[in-house]
Amino acid sequence: MRTTRRTTTAGRAGLTGLLGAALALTLAAPARAGATPTAPAASTTASGPAPAAAAAPAPVPGAGWRLTPTGTDVRFRGLAAVDHRTAWAAGSRGTVLRTTDAGRSWRDVSPPGGEGLELRDVEALDARRAVVLAIGEGEASRLLRTEDGGATWTEAFRNTDPRAFYDCVTFLDRRHGLALSDPVDGRFRILSTRDGGRTWEVLPDSGMPAALPGEAGFAASGQCLVTADRGPGGDVWFATGGGATARVFHSADRGRTWTVTDSPVPGGDPARGVFGLAFRDRAHGIAVGGDYRAGQPSPAAAAVTADGGRDWTPAGTPPPAYRSGVAWLPHSRTAALAVGPTGTDLTRDGGRTWRTVDTGSYDTVDCAPDGGCWASGEKGRIARLARR
Repeated sequence: MRTTRRTTTAGRAGLTGLLGAALALTLAAPARAGATPTAPAASTTASGPAPAAAAAPAPVPGAGWRLTPTGTDVRFRGLAAVDHRTAWAAGSRGTVLRTTDAGRSWRDVSPPGGEGLELRDVEALDARRAVVLAIGEGEASRLLRTEDGGATWTEAFRNTDPRAFYDCVTFLDRRHGLALSDPVDGRFRILSTRDGGRTWEVLPDSGMPAALPGEAGFAASGQCLVTADRGPGGDVWFATGGGATARVFHSADRGRTWTVTDSPVPGGDPARGVFGLAFRDRAHGIAVGGDYRAGQPSPAAAAVTADGGRDWTPAGTPPPAYRSGVAWLPHSRTAALAVGPTGTDLTRDGGRTWRTVDTGSYDTVDCAPDGGCWASGEKGRIARLARR
């Protein structure tokens, strides 16, 4: 979506025991075979002058988000967690960072000459292979790929249709991926790869329902187009806003045909809708969103489904404000985190009720199968969920 999103800077993060309980859920699960537990990263801020919002939260008992030193002030809306040691982040000014030491240090692996690109999504196929999405009208929308940890990059796709505007990218497995564009000729456009992101093609739109007037996707967190965390690949969902109703589209055949369902998250305005999705499996999903404008109320900012998105139920106690990112905690059937510019919320009942557990500003969140959870956002903020 072409709308510019502005948010206010949150103050120091305030943690509660609930976020520590969330971390306990992830640490209680066995690590991947061969994984080596590490000590948590030091609580430091980015090198050089740092804004107040990037300051590390005061030490408290338990656990919570631990800010890591990124050395930059760009905004990171794209995030991919590989494991508890390795993560990728993509942001403004064509910036891509990668860590392999649990956030103790971040290596700048930005594509050469990409300073003018607005990167809003990154999908990591593993620790060395990743695809990043640049957004914008016409040729500003691009997909770039690396196979060597960001040492070199290849432009895999450049949009030449001035009517298209790509918002998100996702991978169903290491070979099959999709990217979502705002509507062209009244229908959302889907881009597909079958070779791990090396080549891409526009899919036919005959199986895509018509878009509503003003309807589009939100390039706010890299989570407007997602697959399920667990289960066989093939199912994919995308979320919308801007139209009279905020909706969720679903495909069970890798993007060839789609169904669409209204969500209870309010729409009716270019600034309102569903901004982020997370599916634990092909049945259980969470949608978060609201009104991204600072100071605007966001009632019913979360909803849940237990049937793959055919029906959505509003959260009984939703997050108190707009949220752009959401992630299920690994090895849990009921716990998830939602993030936004005013804080982090935790659910322990599958998305029905939420409670704020941190007041730091983040745009997106992602968790790896081994329990490593990361969050990123404005002013160079990247944090790892860690013991204190």
